[in-house]
Amino acid sequence: MNRYTKELVDLSKIDRALDSYAPQIDAIKNKVANAQKRVEELAAKKAEIEELIENNRIKIKSFEIQIQELKDHLDSLKKKSALVKSEREIKALSSDEQIAKDTIIYNNEEIEKLNKENDLKSQELVELESEYQETLEELDRIQEEVKKELQAIEDQKSIYYQQRDKIIRAMDLKILAFYEKIRKWAGNTAVVKVENQACYGCYMKINDKSYSDLIKGEEIVTCPHCGRVLYLEAESEKAEA
Repeated sequence: MNRYTKELVDLSKIDRALDSYAPQIDAIKNKVANAQKRVEELAAKKAEIEELIENNRIKIKSFEIQIQELKDHLDSLKKKSALVKSEREIKALSSDEQIAKDTIIYNNEEIEKLNKENDLKSQELVELESEYQETLEELDRIQEEVKKELQAIEDQKSIYYQQRDKIIRAMDLKILAFYEKIRKWAGNTAVVKVENQACYGCYMKINDKSYSDLIKGEEIVTCPHCGRVLYLEAESEKAEA
């Protein structure tokens, strides 16, 4: 293997290693996202219950005002009943009085229902608040844990970046540009090994001339089918694999 091919092989291995951290980073960040989502869900549920309780209180207040108005109206009817003499007026007052009394009963029943619902929702809110605080603490713990995990990954990546910079500084810029051009479409398979005379990028058999050039190792060889850079693994590398 010539120097330029070796540089490309080493560079591609480093790039592959660096890119391999992406799924790990995503998985680590997802832990925070999931915990944050749970906190937001609980906060939304809390707000929903608090709004319901407050709306019920407003309704209760409205019913109480109506009840007081109806009681005042009943007092007024009592005063009027002492003055009326005709049967028609008496019936009208009686009907009005019954409607007022029925409405007061209805309003009291509604107030009782709303108070019961608020009692249940208030208890649910207490339990929810406890869960919310626990989830917040869990989020803080996960964020701290994730921070350490990401820092450990960054420390590992920095070593690879140093190695990468060292290789790039020694490389011919034209060869580097050639590699980056292939990497744009081939990603981490820009440089691949050949086994059984087959390219491990497109898995097609390469022709005898290309394979012969590869064995000679005098120049950079690309796959005649897909254009990836090819190399042959040393026996020691095969044994390690």
